[in-house]
Amino acid sequence: MALAEYLDDLTNTPSMEMLWDMHCRKMAEYGFTRLFYGYTNYRTGRSLGDPDDFVILTNHKKEYTDWFLGQSMYFHAPMVKWSLENEGVASWSIVKDMMESGLLSESEMKVVEFNAKMRVTSGYTISFKSISPRSKGAIALTGHEDMTQTEADEVWAEHGTDLVVMNNVAHLKILSLPYSSPARGLTKRQLEALHWVGDGKTTADIAILMGLTPATVEKHLRLAREVLSVETTAQAVLKAALHNQMFVVEY
Repeated sequence: MALAEYLDDLTNTPSMEMLWDMHCRKMAEYGFTRLFYGYTNYRTGRSLGDPDDFVILTNHKKEYTDWFLGQSMYFHAPMVKWSLENEGVASWSIVKDMMESGLLSESEMKVVEFNAKMRVTSGYTISFKSISPRSKGAIALTGHEDMTQTEADEVWAEHGTDLVVMNNVAHLKILSLPYSSPARGLTKRQLEALHWVGDGKTTADIAILMGLTPATVEKHLRLAREVLSVETTAQAVLKAALHNQMFVVEY
């Protein structure tokens, strides 16, 4: 598939699931068979915000993600730290350079050692340009288990420009698609109530529009606040909007 054709298909995908499946298959054509994408809108200082609010997409094995995410080891990963401090592209050869220079902490070495155990040893990281100080997105392209970093570098030397373009477009498309983590799933009724609040409707108005009692509307809004871990309905509308769940078209 030509680059222009792939980008056209990518920009027209209607769901996160379809986009991710398409992108994983495309990157595998270049030998990068395991991907890890992460994005947050809640970065403050040294914190990346609540992990339940991250946009996380990956096709790594569950054993890997349970350790990397479940035990918050991502915060000690050398390439994650690099992506937080930089924008652009980096070969994982810099991890070897840091090891040889004695620049890695004990926690960072644990990540490197676990990656070696899981044969996550070659690849590239792309740190996307941030649209605000509170947002950050990056993708790690991991080579297949037998790929060396030298081989990954050779692939990048030949196809790097195309790979950067494809991943940038995928990132921008992801930012436009609705996303909800399992811990942040809103029901249709909760979303509908938030939609009407976003339109400036009062609880009484929403009750008439949804055919419910005001008390039931308040219940939906309260549950929405609880699901989204916010204190006010205005904050709930904002967080749902940041996850592109407001006013979406269902396919």
